[in-house]
Amino acid sequence: MSHVRVLVGTKKGAFILTSDGQRKEWKIEGPLFAGWEIYHLKGSPVNPDRLYASQSSGWFGQVVQRSDDGGRTWATPDGSALPAMDAPPTGRCNRFLYQGEVGTHKWYDGTQHPWEFKRVWHFEPSLTDADTVYAGVEDAGLFKSTDGGVSWQELPGLRATKGALWQPGAGGMCLHTILLDPRDERRIFVAISAAGAFRTDDGGATWKPINRGLKSPYELPDPDAEVGHCVHRIARHASRPDTLFMQKHWDVLRSDNAGDDWREVSGNLPTDFGFPIDVHAHEPETIYVVPITSDSLHYPPEGKLRVYRSRTGGGEWEPLARGLPQQDCYVNVLRDAMAVDALDECGVYFGTTGGQVYASPDGGDSWQAIARDLPAVYSVEVQTLPS
Repeated sequence: MSHVRVLVGTKKGAFILTSDGQRKEWKIEGPLFAGWEIYHLKGSPVNPDRLYASQSSGWFGQVVQRSDDGGRTWATPDGSALPAMDAPPTGRCNRFLYQGEVGTHKWYDGTQHPWEFKRVWHFEPSLTDADTVYAGVEDAGLFKSTDGGVSWQELPGLRATKGALWQPGAGGMCLHTILLDPRDERRIFVAISAAGAFRTDDGGATWKPINRGLKSPYELPDPDAEVGHCVHRIARHASRPDTLFMQKHWDVLRSDNAGDDWREVSGNLPTDFGFPIDVHAHEPETIYVVPITSDSLHYPPEGKLRVYRSRTGGGEWEPLARGLPQQDCYVNVLRDAMAVDALDECGVYFGTTGGQVYASPDGGDSWQAIARDLPAVYSVEVQTLPS
C-alpha cells in the first residue's frame, strides 16, 4: 500500500507529516530549520527522496537546502551538511545568500552578473531529471539549475517580456507558480504577482503574456492590458496540460487553449477572491478553491472555513465544510498552501495562517486537522510514495 508524505513550509521552520494509505494517523517531524522562514519545500517526481527547501531570513538572506534521503538529513547543494531534523540548532545554519553572493550558491542573470533578490518563492523540479530544478524568485525572475541547485542561470527572456511594466502586489513582486508541460518540458507556464501569466514554448528563450480575458479594473485603466494583472495561482491536470485554472486577485478563470484566452468560472462562489487553486488527481474537471472575504479582509466569509469544489470545471460550486471550523474562524490560506495526493481516492490538503493543516482522504467530503499548532503555513506539497 502506498503512503503519503506532506511537506509543510512555515514562518518558523519546515515540517514533514507522514501517514499510510488510510490517512487516519499522522506522524509529525520537525521543526526543520527552526526559526527560519521556509517559503517552499518540494520533492522531485523523478527521485522522491530528493527534496528542495527555500530557507529565508530578513537578516541573513536566502539559502537553498537539499535532502537526498527524504528529509532526514540536509545540506547546501555543495555538500555542507546541516544538523539532522531532530538535532538542536547550531551556528552552522548561517550559510546564506545575501544580495546575490554566497560561498557556493551562484545565481547569474543572462549577462553573468550576480542577481540580487529577496527570496525563493517556489521550486519546480523537472519531470524527467532529478538534478534539474526551476526556482521562482522575488523580485520576479525565473532561474534554472541543472546540477541539483549548486549553480543557477536566469532565463532572462521572461523579464524582457514587458518587465518594465511589472509592479509588486501586496506580498511583493513574486514569481510563485511554475508549471511544466508533461508532453514537452520546453513549454513552461509561470505566474507573477502583479504581472500576470506567461508561457514559453522554447525552454525559456522567448515568452508571451497569456492574459487575454483577464479583467483588472481597479488596478489597470486599460481593459486590454497585456501585463499588470495580479494572478494568485494557476493549476492544471497532467492529462490535460492545455486546460488551465486560475485564481486571480478577483475572479476564478479557466483556459482551454494553454492560456491564449481565459473566461470567468466564478459562478456561485460566495466571493471570487482567494489565493490557492488545485485540481483533483483523477478528475480533470474537479477543482478546489478557498474563498476569502476580500482583498482587505483576508479571512473566510462569515468566519466559516470552507473549501469550494466544482465538478464541472467551474461555474457550479459546492461548499465543503464537514470537519472544518464553522464559526469564529479568521485564518487565511496562502497561494502555495494547497495540494492533492495521487491515491485511488484522492486526498486534498491545505494549511492556514493559523498553523493548522487539514486533510481530506475522500476528495473533500470530510476533513480532519492533521496538525493544529504549527507556525503560519506558507506552503503545502504532497508526495505519494510506494511502501
